[in-house]
Amino acid sequence: MQNAQDNPSAQMSFMQHLEALRWHLVRSAVAIFSFAIILFFYNNFLFDTVIFGPLKQDFISYRALCAFGYKIGVGDVMCMTVKTPHLQTLSASEQFFTHMWIALLSGMICAFPYVLYELWKFIKPALKDSESRPAKWFVLTASILFLIGIFFGYFLLFPMSYNFLINYQLSDSGIVQTNNTLDDYISLISIMTLVSGIIFELPILVYFLTRLGILTPTFMRNYRKYAVVIILILAAVITPSPDVTSQMVVAVPMYLLYEVSIFVSAYVVKKNKQPD
Repeated sequence: MQNAQDNPSAQMSFMQHLEALRWHLVRSAVAIFSFAIILFFYNNFLFDTVIFGPLKQDFISYRALCAFGYKIGVGDVMCMTVKTPHLQTLSASEQFFTHMWIALLSGMICAFPYVLYELWKFIKPALKDSESRPAKWFVLTASILFLIGIFFGYFLLFPMSYNFLINYQLSDSGIVQTNNTLDDYISLISIMTLVSGIIFELPILVYFLTRLGILTPTFMRNYRKYAVVIILILAAVITPSPDVTSQMVVAVPMYLLYEVSIFVSAYVVKKNKQPD
């Protein structure tokens, strides 16, 4: 069996490793900036269709949630009425730098699978054959989970949270009016979408923690009830609407993600017990 010691590429000096890492980082950066430059010139699609999509009444999530509410018998509870959007800018350069930031962020998301591929290529020489085979699935699995999380954040978490917050009133007097800024809107959609993508990498994190012996499936099963409580709290915070149905739309996928992570941890423990 080939291992890291038998592989000449795994016996490089420290400086050679740094040089190899540098080129992996350079190629990753080229991929990110290539996507960013392309998307920069498609600003109408990037902003009018994608970024400002949740500001339109015919956004697919609003239609789907409303139809789902009627289907499960709760009427129009999950239907949302979107306010006419007016996003203010407070400086002359804000729109230009927002354009650059969103193009770069979108480039990072589009290039994420390739960046993971470069990471795998860097660590591959140090892996045994028995470790290299499952590691090949790392790029595909991590990319799929990240993109699912991005879609979950964009199509569910952000629209539900934003519409609750933008319509929230301290009192019925109407004295306080919410005049949303472009910077606030961009920050909210960026953070919620990226955080969702990172959260959906939980099975990958559990995989590595189990491989290191830090986490076990028994531990995760024993503390499942505490995890459920934490998930419900997170769902209540992420979707501040008092409607329980909306909170369940967020909580159920997160709980399923936790159960998948338990399965992943159990699989790793089982594989570790088998001889190489």
